[in-house]
Amino acid sequence: MNTMKNIPVGASAVRTAQVERAMTVAHFHPEMPEVYGTPLMIYLMEVAAADAIQPYLPDGWVSVGVMVNVRHLAATPVGFTVTAKATVTSVSETEVTFTVEVHDGVEKIGEGTHVRVPVDLQRFNQRVQSKSAAIPLPPS
Repeated sequence: MNTMKNIPVGASAVRTAQVERAMTVAHFHPEMPEVYGTPLMIYLMEVAAADAIQPYLPDGWVSVGVMVNVRHLAATPVGFTVTAKATVTSVSETEVTFTVEVHDGVEKIGEGTHVRVPVDLQRFNQRVQSKSAAIPLPPS
């Protein structure tokens, strides 16, 4: 089954989040500024990208992120609402590539590209479960 044939270039989605202290660098490193953290920005970009293609995937399929190349351009303080937009720019046999950007209502705070791969969730979970069974035991 070709899961990629129905994903159109130009498909897009938007996700928003209100920046809380738990989403700041200072939450994890108190000596750092209380501004929106890059990993949380990337997460919002990934969720928007997943949302953009989910309607085109077969039942039981999801997409997983495999590459992120972004720049965090500006700091955003607590209380702001950030909006991520992801747009499909290309679809290959196995991957979907997106442009991603995030705004905070004042300026663009992030931009870049992101790649996702559609996967059959049941098969994916079986592989993860098999790998989990191989966890090495700590030395006694």
